[in-house]
Amino acid sequence: MSIVEFRQYTLHSGARETLIELLEREFVTGQRAVGITVGGRFRDLDDPDRFVWLRAFPDMAHRRRALEAFYTGPVWREHRDAANATMIDSDDVLLLRGPGFEPGPGAREIAATICHPPDAPSFTPYAAQHLRPHHALHRTEHAENDYPLLPVRTGEDVRLWFGPTEAPPWPARRLRLEPVTRARDEVT
Repeated sequence: MSIVEFRQYTLHSGARETLIELLEREFVTGQRAVGITVGGRFRDLDDPDRFVWLRAFPDMAHRRRALEAFYTGPVWREHRDAANATMIDSDDVLLLRGPGFEPGPGAREIAATICHPPDAPSFTPYAAQHLRPHHALHRTEHAENDYPLLPVRTGEDVRLWFGPTEAPPWPARRLRLEPVTRARDEVT
């Protein structure tokens, strides 16, 4: 299990494709170069001004070192103003523990569920009945955010998974996400 950031950005109207192009051209490679695993990247199908993506780290210490390296490095310094100009809010971030997630080839729409069960024991029977390994179940990582320049949501306990399932009996938000793929994006 890795430390995973599930990042949901609210963007200025019409800026999503600009951010996606910049991320794919510059930031994916730049982050991988410092040891960050960049996972799935998605357009929110229900909001044209939302972008969702994941990145993962082996542990919290590695996360801190990799984020310091990236955000003080040349790639971010060169392109940060262009990236920041697309964003209204980049602080909607869940810090999770889980396997990460990358959609399979040809995936057109991915469901992501963010669930707020009352406690871990009550979630266990639901998970056993409805979730399989391909759902890539994640849970809140309660470690202190040791890179405070990038805020994360705190004070909540969530479970997040990918793919269709029976609706959980607790408060949940379902996202309909379109994977960013090179083939699709080179055509548009």
